[in-house]
Amino acid sequence: MIIVTGGAGFIGANFILDWLNNNSSPVVNLDMLTYAGNPENLSAVEDDPRYTFIHGDIGDRKLIAKICREYNPLAIVNFAAESHVDRSITGPAEFIATNVTGTFNLLDETYAYWRGLNDIQKNEFRFLHVSTDEVYGSLNLEDPAFTETSPFLPNSPYAASKASSDHLVRSYHHTYGFPTLTTNCSNNYGPYQFPEKLIPLLIQNCLKGLPLPIYGDGSNIRDWLYVGDHCSAIREVLAKGRTGGTYNIGGNSELTNIQVVQAVCRILDKLLPESPHLPHEKLITYVEDRPGHDRRYAINAKKIETELGWQPMEIFERGLEKTVSWYLENQEWSQRVAGGEYRQWLEKNYSSRKVL
Repeated sequence: MIIVTGGAGFIGANFILDWLNNNSSPVVNLDMLTYAGNPENLSAVEDDPRYTFIHGDIGDRKLIAKICREYNPLAIVNFAAESHVDRSITGPAEFIATNVTGTFNLLDETYAYWRGLNDIQKNEFRFLHVSTDEVYGSLNLEDPAFTETSPFLPNSPYAASKASSDHLVRSYHHTYGFPTLTTNCSNNYGPYQFPEKLIPLLIQNCLKGLPLPIYGDGSNIRDWLYVGDHCSAIREVLAKGRTGGTYNIGGNSELTNIQVVQAVCRILDKLLPESPHLPHEKLITYVEDRPGHDRRYAINAKKIETELGWQPMEIFERGLEKTVSWYLENQEWSQRVAGGEYRQWLEKNYSSRKVL
């Protein structure tokens, strides 16, 4: 039995689907169902006897203690987080509440549960905390990629909140011997991603003939990781990672934002030859950059490759075409999750930005 927190979100839902496809072990999904959490993401397994959903907050210590007593998990995989940089700029308090205080409450209550286990169970138990490459800050073009020993230099409230949670997890291993693991991943893409993120936002705007808003000159660089590869990496870390350790997970796909936008447009041009908005690149609109926009992220994933034998399997163009095809086949899903609060946020975030 494992407990997954934040399992109704983008990466968490993909992980649960991947886990149940590759394991017989049951999963309990604890999720608060904030704006980006959607139980519909897991409709394929809602009748699976191995799957249990619990509506709740990782900050609710009594609930965490109750779930641990009832289900006796041998692992906690923590995806629960506020995760969008733009939202952290306009409303940082929620990021501190969830990513710092919430993670602490989950961590500390799980540690109390672990102390009550017998020696065999203690040795088997793992607390895996899923984090981001943004904790490392920004790179120049000539800088080497982030490694697990790169200093933390977070530049947004989101990144700072995740760095704080990473430090807490590390401290519980080194102070108390609690068997923790931390993963720091690069930008994910794939099915079920909330449509405020870059790739699904581009797809939805292209379908509607709306502008494709590109921050600044579009030259900011990210390493792109297909969500299925991320899930397989987490399974490997959970099974074989060294306790107290950190593992960087990357996709070996460094691209500028404008390259990603152009790739999405090319795929849509091919898949939608009758679209009234061809070529979709004509919708590209450069807008005022967001504050503190990091120039480049890049992941050195040699440690997980060397120690655990993991490598990403998906090349970007192929993974992107699979992703675009999924959104085209699931347009009703996008319409249902993009409710009024989401539309208000889009208006707030983009309408006031100057067109360059």
